[in-house]
Amino acid sequence: MSDERTGGLSPLLNVGFYNFVLTDKVVALVRSDSAPIKRLIQQLRREGTRLIDATQGRRTRCVVFLSSGQVVLSALTQETLAKRLLRASAVLETAEEELEALASEEGDGV
Repeated sequence: MSDERTGGLSPLLNVGFYNFVLTDKVVALVRSDSAPIKRLIQQLRREGTRLIDATQGRRTRCVVFLSSGQVVLSALTQETLAKRLLRASAVLETAEEELEALASEEGDGV
């Protein structure tokens, strides 16, 4: 949902410690405490290409999967990130509604 007022970029999601990802690139927010996810993180660390560690040395609580195939580690819980993601989409929808209302007012000759 990008447009001219954001310079063609979608809203950003703060994944902690002033690290951001584009909201429209987020595919999944997954807890990091399961064995398969821990194995995946270790495999990605060994490969060293697709893993972005945004924990600043803190404990990993959430793994963010992006549509580009990259994986972001966050020290925030998936509940916190989900709330931030929902808030970002709500702000974008409200701004779009306001723009549509302004456009319809201009079209009415007001």
